[in-house]
Amino acid sequence: MTTPEPPSPAAQPQSKDRVYRSPAGIAGGVMLLALGAWLGIDALVNGEARVRWLAIAGLLLAVPLVVAFTVRPAVYANEDRLRIRNPFRTVTLPWAAVSGLRSGYSNEVFDQSGAKYQLWAIPVSLRARKKAARRQTRAAADDPRGHTSPVPAGSVRASGDQAMDELRELAEARASAEGAQGGPEVRWAYEVAGPAVVGLVLLVVLLAL
Repeated sequence: MTTPEPPSPAAQPQSKDRVYRSPAGIAGGVMLLALGAWLGIDALVNGEARVRWLAIAGLLLAVPLVVAFTVRPAVYANEDRLRIRNPFRTVTLPWAAVSGLRSGYSNEVFDQSGAKYQLWAIPVSLRARKKAARRQTRAAADDPRGHTSPVPAGSVRASGDQAMDELRELAEARASAEGAQGGPEVRWAYEVAGPAVVGLVLLVVLLAL
């Protein structure tokens, strides 16, 4: 009786991705798309021939850009790699390729060569940071009996800063893992840029005539 061979590491299922997105950005994008659809359909139905062509060109230009900057951005992280889907490109970074993550006026990740990639899906909110700081100050204040109120770790952090903390923990814990080795991979989003370029060219031609 033969003993079945254990599955190779390549056949092991990957860990489930943690997904980070901006709910406010998605909501704003959906509203802009709905407004654009309403105006565009009205122009196509009721406008003259030139107005219809201008509406088509405008939609071809505007819709991909709105999707790119609001609905598309996302960050996926698992035990092996970080995948960043920004407006016009997708960057895949195995954890071994990550040299650090930085939070300032934007959230960024650096690879071992020093290249910087912005995390569009995890925006920085200075208002949320100030609000979190006020909560922390209130939570840390002494109560009337002289005891300090307990504060759960991370409970008073802004959501974007919490997400960055989680990514830093993953990067530190998984950098030396066998499945987390490799270099950065960058893929440009031609499916977004292509229609926008076509719409821009068509709009310029129509306005020039």
